[in-house]
Amino acid sequence: MTNTIVTGGRVLTFDPAFPEAEALVLSDGRVLAAGRTDEMTSLAGPGARRIDAEGGTVMPGLVDTHPHVMHFGTLAGGLVDLTDAVDHADIVERIRARAAITPPGEWIMCTPVGEPHYFIRRSEQDLLERRLPDRWTLDRATEVHPVMIQAWAPKMPNVVAFNSTGLRAVGLTAFIPDRVCDVDLEKNETGDLTGILRGPVTNYYTYDPFWGQILMKLPPPNLENAAAGTLAEMARFSAQGVTTVYEGHAMEPEHIALYRHLRASDALTLRVMATFDVESVIFYPFDPLTLDEFTERLRHFAGQALDLDDDMFRINGMTMSPGGPCFSGYFATYQPHLNPFGRQTRGVRFLSTEKEEAFVRFCAEHGIRANMCMGAFREHDEFLDIAERVARDHDFRDRNWVLQHAITITPAQVRRYADLGFQVTTSAGFAWGKGKMYGERMGEQVWRDLEPLKRLVDAGLDLGGGTDWGPKNPWEQIELAQTHRFAGCDHRNDGPDQVLTRTEALSMWTTGAAKVIGWSDVGSLAPGNQADVLIVDRDPLRCDIDDLADTQVLRTMLGGNTVYDSGDLSTPVDEATAVAR
Repeated sequence: MTNTIVTGGRVLTFDPAFPEAEALVLSDGRVLAAGRTDEMTSLAGPGARRIDAEGGTVMPGLVDTHPHVMHFGTLAGGLVDLTDAVDHADIVERIRARAAITPPGEWIMCTPVGEPHYFIRRSEQDLLERRLPDRWTLDRATEVHPVMIQAWAPKMPNVVAFNSTGLRAVGLTAFIPDRVCDVDLEKNETGDLTGILRGPVTNYYTYDPFWGQILMKLPPPNLENAAAGTLAEMARFSAQGVTTVYEGHAMEPEHIALYRHLRASDALTLRVMATFDVESVIFYPFDPLTLDEFTERLRHFAGQALDLDDDMFRINGMTMSPGGPCFSGYFATYQPHLNPFGRQTRGVRFLSTEKEEAFVRFCAEHGIRANMCMGAFREHDEFLDIAERVARDHDFRDRNWVLQHAITITPAQVRRYADLGFQVTTSAGFAWGKGKMYGERMGEQVWRDLEPLKRLVDAGLDLGGGTDWGPKNPWEQIELAQTHRFAGCDHRNDGPDQVLTRTEALSMWTTGAAKVIGWSDVGSLAPGNQADVLIVDRDPLRCDIDDLADTQVLRTMLGGNTVYDSGDLSTPVDEATAVAR
């Protein structure tokens, strides 16, 4: 096979044995070597394919340890994209275009307006009209299709819009009260529904009984749209420089099956490590399993929870998520805090401590890698008490179990996780997107324990980064791990327990992330590793912190093949490789 040599830029290998080089040689989908240009030219041979980085930086592909690629891709698959809509006329035109190719009577579902999933920097309030269109405006697009502009979690309260046909399809008429449960139904001065609903009207992490009944009347994603949406989402990740992801949260059997289908079709453009979620609580309706049913599900997944033979799709472990996020009012705390509607709450435990102990004990007894997705003080304490008790009977401390989220966590809890041999994946974007909300609802004292990345690293916990709800830009997440700025206010949660160095922040997306997911040949350009290579337009290790989030990926290679090319490099892309532009 023809070798490839990459020259013309600084090479950051993230390999401690040889961290920096002038050139990189790839062979048969792997890294052959990195070193001086003359040495690498000789090693590559006279017939080598050459790539000129043209002053850019060459580095390993990024590893996103909490991306929700399939979930968010499936949510958007087949929907009319309104994220960048500018006004009502633009929205009407986009829906009208979809209506022209959609059989009458079928739903036309639309994305929210703005930047998912926090909708802080841009939302429906940034439309020219500063609001979503009402049903009469949407009726101009179509009267023979039910239409809905969705709201996506985690922002709550939120807002949706239906056209007139959509209102009839879900059974809403002017006879309904102005408020049902926590849902506000907007009416005009004559008492007619406008089609605008506000409140817990999101499509996940919502358990409002009234809204739940409406959700049940909406069309579920179909397999074709789910696959297309996932492929589109993978392309967006490739364009940001991500080459490996960890789908470790809310992965139901149908999600695993779709990934297997994409792998069998040779359609994956990212390496995927996944886990089975033993009982997902994200989507409505949530009908808790009995303890016997839960135990049987553990046994059913146990035989499928380890598959590490493939270089593109792997499974390792099972996940449990006992609680929910603060935006929805489900964060498990000791002191009461305010939910989205101004009522006091101490949060909700969706899965019982009996199930949690059954999960921990089962994984420990059977050598299964457990993932605990938790972010609240009370959740940590309840779990740690169980885990320490089980570890005395079945020591799992060398199994590299994973704590996901860790949004708030005290120094004592960090030490207990470290003693149990845990690794951690979290998102600096949690503090960015929710820090202001935490201060308002729970009190500013919570900020001292919010996303304490340095505290985790100093305790010896391996740490991986993820985009999760946003920002969906890994370079901005790397910046946020250092600045800890909040969206929507001027506060920076940049205390000594939070702020990472640039090297530590980059490790969360390279070597540290690879270690967390247990994929040993990604995350660095060490000899023998996968040839997952980026060429970016600046040096992310040395550029000014204010410029880091604007890093542009010029080319992304997966196993030596180009999966994204910006068109800004003069070296042509091999025609045999798949390219997304």
